[in-house]
Amino acid sequence: MSTSSLEAPIPTYPSPLQEFWRGFSANRGALAALIVFALIAAASLLSPLIAPYSPIEQFRDHMLTPPIWSAGGSAQFLLGTDELGRDILSRLLHGGRVSLGIGLASVLLSMLPGVLLGLLAAFFQPLLAPVIMRVMDIMLALPGLLLAICVITVLGPGLVNTVIAIAIGALPGYTRLTRAAALAEIGKDYVTASRVAGAGVLRLMFVAVLPNCMAPLIVNATLSFSAAILETAGLGFLGLGVQAPTPEWGTMLSAARDYMQRAPWVVTLPGLTILITVLAINLMGDGLRDALDPKLKRVS
Repeated sequence: MSTSSLEAPIPTYPSPLQEFWRGFSANRGALAALIVFALIAAASLLSPLIAPYSPIEQFRDHMLTPPIWSAGGSAQFLLGTDELGRDILSRLLHGGRVSLGIGLASVLLSMLPGVLLGLLAAFFQPLLAPVIMRVMDIMLALPGLLLAICVITVLGPGLVNTVIAIAIGALPGYTRLTRAAALAEIGKDYVTASRVAGAGVLRLMFVAVLPNCMAPLIVNATLSFSAAILETAGLGFLGLGVQAPTPEWGTMLSAARDYMQRAPWVVTLPGLTILITVLAINLMGDGLRDALDPKLKRVS
């Protein structure tokens, strides 16, 4: 018998990406939500190419035309038209770019400074932690939407100010979460070894500790994304967010309030779009939590 035949086969281990995908795909609801959200995001990004009409183009002869499946519907307007004769499908597609763009921008604008403040509060506890955390506590005293309304009142309505207002409301959550996760990591052996090896504070913060805090931050960012979409719609519904004629799902709901009984599709379709999008993102967040939390990973 040859020596090679006696050697045990070298075990193979899945890569971190493969392990993550296995944990995420085990959640069937999250996998289905990922497909739905990918379709919504792709349709929104490609709206200039696939939308049948301009979102602000008005067809005065076809005001409040029902969807194609309703009596009086027309194949020219698959989802019908609104009170000004604008194609609802085109406005939903273009509105998705605005709503998703505001959600993504506000998450990044709140996550980056929130992570930095959380790390500073964790590494400089006697000096900076009391000041940073008391400011965050004051901001948390107001609900996110109410705080956004206060900021919009000061800055004025508009797309950019909507992003800033939502980001300010989400900032305390990232700061507190980052500080808690960093404090749990600072006392571990690998951080002590890095400090003994001569690593500076910045290297400890961003190279040693931060990568091990990313799992809860990613899950929180996903859930904040859906909350930002809801807050964007809420501000638009109140007339404090994106201003007409720019299409946005909340603004579409606000403009259709007077036609709920006469033309229910004008309200139902934007509302369903918001519901499906937010539900898909929340289910994706559950899948990310299952895949990134070691305590919830299934033993293969």
